[in-house]
Amino acid sequence: MKTYHDIASDGGSDVLGQVAQQRDRLKERLARIGSIFAVMSGKGGVGKSTVTACLADGLTRLGVSTGVLDADLNGPCMARMMGVKDHKPSSQNGAMIAARNAYGVPVMSMDMFLPEDETPLVWEAPSQQGAYTWRSMVEMSALRELLSDTDWGDLDVLLIDLPPGAERFQNLADLLPDLTGAVVVSTASQTAMTVVSRSISMALNIAEVEVVGLVENMSTMVCPECGYKDRVFIGVETVEELARRHGVPYLGAIPFNVGLADFLETGRSYIEMHAEHPAAHAILEVAQRVHFWLKNQSK
Repeated sequence: MKTYHDIASDGGSDVLGQVAQQRDRLKERLARIGSIFAVMSGKGGVGKSTVTACLADGLTRLGVSTGVLDADLNGPCMARMMGVKDHKPSSQNGAMIAARNAYGVPVMSMDMFLPEDETPLVWEAPSQQGAYTWRSMVEMSALRELLSDTDWGDLDVLLIDLPPGAERFQNLADLLPDLTGAVVVSTASQTAMTVVSRSISMALNIAEVEVVGLVENMSTMVCPECGYKDRVFIGVETVEELARRHGVPYLGAIPFNVGLADFLETGRSYIEMHAEHPAAHAILEVAQRVHFWLKNQSK
């Protein structure tokens, strides 16, 4: 079986046959996964990857076996975010073994394959003319490989952390016609909400995938000394109003926390280790609402 590196260098020998084999293997892998959710925003900087890691933590606390796939091939970060950045990929019986963090969540991310943290991922193209189109095809092939070549085991939920850009969701929906739904992340910044609104429309009206709900990230900041709480962003429309306008559930608000991202990199459960913190309560509430949505779908 050739990889995307081979396809890019040998002129595409029997590409259709290879893709068919990959699709069969992908179907076989995904048969052991109950539900697949895309975590998306369309806008960078809203903390989507942080929310993905938090949601994995929350669902695991609820007894939902959860895995994480980093679909941001050019700017991967989930290995670091889930505390497995030093994991070296290995294989067994022809399948890649996903890294497992401290509380048992399997993770697969392109940054596990890069020799250094600063190493950029470069996609080779036959020529610079049409290179963008070629790279898009190769990226989708690489994502298909990560999904189909990884032994995820038996999972209730697989979370796929998408890169910025509404079109990325459409690409994933084309790759996975049985995608269960999308969890959308936004801050209350009006700029972010404008882009996120387009992403919700893309999911509902073009990809025709159900939106599980909208998560508001970095909603408020709490003073550690006196407990005073204030909003980080103030605009014309709130995230909850945006959710209502699109007819999708508002899953909750996660407050800004200075040490959250750094703690996640340890791979330990933030909810378990900081159970009394408002952010831990908020994360668990979001996870509970996703879990409730999932249980209703199975009825």
